[in-house]
Amino acid sequence: MDSSSRSLVPQSSLFQLPIAQMRRVFQPDEVERKLAKLQDHEHDSLRATYRRMLERGPQRFSVKPSGVPDMAGLYQSLPNFTEVLDDIKRHVALAQDSRDALEVTPMLLLGPPGIGKTHFARKLADLLGTGMSLVPMSSMTAGWLLSGSSSQWKGAKPGKVFEALVDGEYANPVIVVDEIDKASADAQYDPLGALYSLLEHDTALSFTDEFAEVAIDASQVIWVTTANDERGIPAPILNRMNVFTVEAPTLEAARQIARELYQGIRNDHDWGTRFGPQPDDDVLDQLSLLAPRDMRRALMTGFGNARLDGRCDINVADLPRPGGKKGSMGFVQ
Repeated sequence: MDSSSRSLVPQSSLFQLPIAQMRRVFQPDEVERKLAKLQDHEHDSLRATYRRMLERGPQRFSVKPSGVPDMAGLYQSLPNFTEVLDDIKRHVALAQDSRDALEVTPMLLLGPPGIGKTHFARKLADLLGTGMSLVPMSSMTAGWLLSGSSSQWKGAKPGKVFEALVDGEYANPVIVVDEIDKASADAQYDPLGALYSLLEHDTALSFTDEFAEVAIDASQVIWVTTANDERGIPAPILNRMNVFTVEAPTLEAARQIARELYQGIRNDHDWGTRFGPQPDDDVLDQLSLLAPRDMRRALMTGFGNARLDGRCDINVADLPRPGGKKGSMGFVQ
């Protein structure tokens, strides 16, 4: 690893800024040897992959905050993720003021659908200043999703880990394995099989994608997995992760999430300046009955209906009418 480091942005900022070291994620000599062994007019896709690797080079940013960042905003906007945020803060504190890379123990976020688990992962990537890749397991049955498929197969291609590290900018991206409990394993190939080595630091140092057959350093990847039910996850994989049960937000926490979403949508759009900085209490009461995933959709509908009616404030009548049990969730007393 190149020990040189640099700040991504000027250190005069008031924020705790990300610091970047360059880390080698593969060995170019190995790629050159693989490329030289390919026969002419064969394995065009594999040849193109090797050439792309050599053109891009092996160095990627390995970033971390320069100090423990101010996470008050995250605690406020993600009130039911306090325990997880505390864990992240501990890991960052260990890596600050040292040459060590940021090392985060793989985590499993366990909780009901729509509670904000994937949203949390995106906020985590933003906090750490690194990229994020999403691997949805619910609709994927192929074992090559993470580890790639053999170049001998028709339509073969690299897996998501290879893509994140070789095609991405970072040696330590956040990779989210979404709904890991829904992965469908068959008798031939377990879609989660690659995680047995990827979730262990020592074996992840030399992870081999089955398409490229070149060792990749995946040891710096920050793994976030999500699930609704841990019973669908093999015990050896569970044992490699810190498991956090994310509860449904309390009534007041749900109101806070709705308030943060309202303000976020308002601030992200030019038309948002037409609306007041705070929603009415009865609007927050109505939104608090929804899962966080559904609050945003309800708010967008509310904003649109208010403008159609020529108003600059959202009323309860502007929100979608609750229908059945879809999108609703109870709150914790």
